[in-house]
Amino acid sequence: MIDATGIELRFGAAEILSGVHLRTHPGQVVGLIGPNGSGKSSLLRCLYGMLRPQRGAVLIDAQAVASMSRRSIARTVAVVAQDAAGDGIDITVGEFVLLGRHVHRGDHQGFTADDHRITLDALERVDLAGLADRRLHELSGGERQRVMIARCIAQRSPVLLLDEPTNHLDVRYQHDVLGLVRGLGLDTIVVLHDLNLANRFCDHVVLLDRGRVTCSGPPDDVLRGEVLEPVYGIEVRRLTDGDRTHLVFGA
Repeated sequence: MIDATGIELRFGAAEILSGVHLRTHPGQVVGLIGPNGSGKSSLLRCLYGMLRPQRGAVLIDAQAVASMSRRSIARTVAVVAQDAAGDGIDITVGEFVLLGRHVHRGDHQGFTADDHRITLDALERVDLAGLADRRLHELSGGERQRVMIARCIAQRSPVLLLDEPTNHLDVRYQHDVLGLVRGLGLDTIVVLHDLNLANRFCDHVVLLDRGRVTCSGPPDDVLRGEVLEPVYGIEVRRLTDGDRTHLVFGA
C-alpha cells in the first residue's frame, strides 16, 4: 500500500503540490483527475520516488520511499509512465516483458526458466501471447499499452501506477486497457483526463486543482457539477442511461 501525507513540491518559485494526501485502496482503482497543470503526473512521480517532495512523506508498506533503493521500490510498485510506449526500441515483445523480472535478479544474474514462464503467463493475461516474437515498434498503440501492462504483471509488484495510459488511444482501446487494469485486482492509481472513463473504471477518485486535493471519494460523490464546474470552468451535467451515468460538458 502507498500512503502519501502532506506532500509539498516546488520547482524553484513555482508551487506544484501543496499539502496533498493520497493513498491506495486494497484491490481498488484510484483515479487521479484534474485540469492540465494541476500536478497529477508530478504527484505520481513522487509516489514512486522519481521526484522528492520538499515536505511530507510517501510510505510504501509503512516504509519511507526516500529510504528505499530503486530495486526495492520496483519490487512493490510497477509503473507505466507517459513515455513508456516503446517507440524506437528494437526488441521483441517477449524480451521487453521479460525485463519486468529484472528487479528479482542480481545485476549479473541471468533469467531463469521460471522468469520465462511468468513472462508468457503475463502475455497470455493481456491476450498477446501470440505476439511474443514480434518487434515492439511494430505493434499498434493499444497493443503496446497492453505490453507495458504485461511487463508490470511479470514484475509481480502489488501496486500499479499508470500515467495517462489511454492517451492517444481510440475509444475501443481506452476501454480495453482500463478494463484490463481493473481486472488485475491490484492496488492501482491511474492518472486520467477523461472523466467518463474515471466514472466507469475507478472505485475512488481524487480531484486535484492547482496542486491541491479539492475533493476525494467515490465517483458519484466527486464527479458532480457542483464539484467539477469550479475546477474545470465548464458546465457539467449528469445523464443516466439505464444503470450507467454519463457526464456531458458545456451548455
